[in-house]
Amino acid sequence: MKQENTSYDQLSTQCQKVKDSTGFLRVLSSEQKNLGLKEIAKQLLVSQDEILQANKIDLEQAHSKQLTESQLARLRLDQDRLRSMAHDVSTLADLPDPIGETIEEKILSNGLNVRRVRVPLGVVGVIYESRPNVTVDIASLCLKSSNGVLMRGGSEALNSNRALVRIIHKAVESCGITKQFLQFIDSTERNIIKEIINMDSYLDLIIPRGGSDLIHFVKEHSSIPAITGGIGVCHTYIDKDADVDKAVAIAHNAKISNPSVCNALDTLLIHTDVSDVILPKIAQSLVEAGVELRCDPKSLAILCSQNLLCKPAQDSDWGNEFLSLIASIRVVDSLEEALWHISHYGSGHSEAIVTENQNSKQQFLNEVDAAAVFANTSTRFTDGSALGLGSEVAISTSKLHARGPMGMRELTSYKWIIQGDGQIRT
Repeated sequence: MKQENTSYDQLSTQCQKVKDSTGFLRVLSSEQKNLGLKEIAKQLLVSQDEILQANKIDLEQAHSKQLTESQLARLRLDQDRLRSMAHDVSTLADLPDPIGETIEEKILSNGLNVRRVRVPLGVVGVIYESRPNVTVDIASLCLKSSNGVLMRGGSEALNSNRALVRIIHKAVESCGITKQFLQFIDSTERNIIKEIINMDSYLDLIIPRGGSDLIHFVKEHSSIPAITGGIGVCHTYIDKDADVDKAVAIAHNAKISNPSVCNALDTLLIHTDVSDVILPKIAQSLVEAGVELRCDPKSLAILCSQNLLCKPAQDSDWGNEFLSLIASIRVVDSLEEALWHISHYGSGHSEAIVTENQNSKQQFLNEVDAAAVFANTSTRFTDGSALGLGSEVAISTSKLHARGPMGMRELTSYKWIIQGDGQIRT
């Protein structure tokens, strides 16, 4: 049921604008799109003072609202992060255009030429929290894949997002591309989310990026197909045949390189045969980096004997996405027990094994049901940029349409093109 209010009227207008832009987007050449992306990358660097000043306002307001350190980390922008964002956009410009790609082609016995060709989805609606870099990632991926996009960011990043949208609009218009393809919703009213996810006359897909409350709300109330996921309860299992140096480095990187993201390590599982030798080394590395360790009885006994700071794990520490400098640790008696734990407590996001045993490695890779499964490397590689996609709109733990990091190809559908020479069906 339509709500008769100003926010709904404004939302409808924005939805219509972005839908109207899709006809223009469908006929954009690869060269035009790439030119627009290169200009976005350039303007991110040229306009960094404007962006960082807006981000500073958001950070000051966030401090006054007593946001957690992990929330602040997701919100914060700096020169290095802007350079990284610009690099990802430039990388995306250099990748092959997926639109118009022939997925398969065949000639039937009756002479019909049948092709399946990649096409844009249409209009993507994205509701996200905290991370202003998401604004650039999604706008760039939608432009490359010829999709319109309606965005609603979190109120904590409003000033940063406004600045980024202004810069993107300026960049694409200078290249002859309509800025209408990107519509950003300024409203911070919470009820606007329910209105967005029921705009099925305009939007073809909804992608929520944020906490479990947002994702579950969209899943329950959306009348538009939604790709949900991104909640990452990530495990790294240290097998009895693990290399010590690899185990320490991989666990450290998975937890420390960016603890506030969904592909960071939450739970370390370690085989009992190597727990006395490897676990203290990993724990020492993590504790020195400021990680709070929450341990099962076996790991607690080992680490306390080494005078390493740790505390007993509670039931709630298993299956918990910490998004901070906290990790839970459990000693297991076998690979099978590790697989059971992951199956029972994992979220289907990213799971890793460290082992030199080929049979154990293959069993883990075959049996773990997750969007990304790793052997002898860090779960932090579950990322569109790191996996060569340029960037991502989300990391999906769904199994329909897309799974794992969603790049530009995951923002496409396909259509059948059938050409004949007078054939009729009898």
